[in-house]
Amino acid sequence: MNIFNEAIYHPLFNLVVFFYNTSGRDIGIAIILLTLLVRFILYPINTKAIKSQKQLQKIQPEMKKIQTKYKDDKEKQAKKLMELYQQKKVNPMSGCFPLLIQFPILIALYWVFLNVFKEESLSIIYPFITNPGHINPISFGFVNLAETNIVLAFIAGVLQFFQTKMLMGAKKDEKKDEKDEKKDRSAEEKTQDFAQSMTKQMIYLMPVLTFVFAMSFPAGLALYWAVTTLFAIVQQMIIIKKQKKEVQ
Repeated sequence: MNIFNEAIYHPLFNLVVFFYNTSGRDIGIAIILLTLLVRFILYPINTKAIKSQKQLQKIQPEMKKIQTKYKDDKEKQAKKLMELYQQKKVNPMSGCFPLLIQFPILIALYWVFLNVFKEESLSIIYPFITNPGHINPISFGFVNLAETNIVLAFIAGVLQFFQTKMLMGAKKDEKKDEKDEKKDRSAEEKTQDFAQSMTKQMIYLMPVLTFVFAMSFPAGLALYWAVTTLFAIVQQMIIIKKQKKEVQ
């Protein structure tokens, strides 16, 4: 816990206070500045993850062929899939890495937004940062970021919907010409269809979960999530646009 505090919680707490002092003492602006700083630091990692995710979507047909061809030989199937990943220079686990990094940051920010409005918590401010004595939770003149806010929670949910949809890609359902084909499909193919169905459901499930969580925490965390998701959307648009130009 001491490592977590010293490495993540205390630095984020002090950064919020620093930005609060230098932004006209508006905690909302301070959170936005902190969010942008975190996103710029993680920009290279997130860019690599987004590219890998898009590349995985492109090779889905080849992956499905391998899974179908070697459905009775799992060892050979795994070997062929690894060869495909190496050939296409894709890391199937790279998309999880940014999430693993952001998770402890989210936990730390949760505690930051719970404690930053308590005067006694300001005792952990570094000597070179001015102690404001009190953090005003009212941002932009009317939003209390120390309490839950349904508007910010809704915005965070909507932005999460667009980000998830962009990342997963809109895929049209394949139509089957033969009625008997559905009956003859293997268990492996049915499992793949179930996974694809779950992927589509995530487009709608993630925004709902985001809204629910945002309504459970101080609005400062909802503001952070909304801004970081908006940043991610813009980053994805830039990467996708760049990839299209490279193809042309």
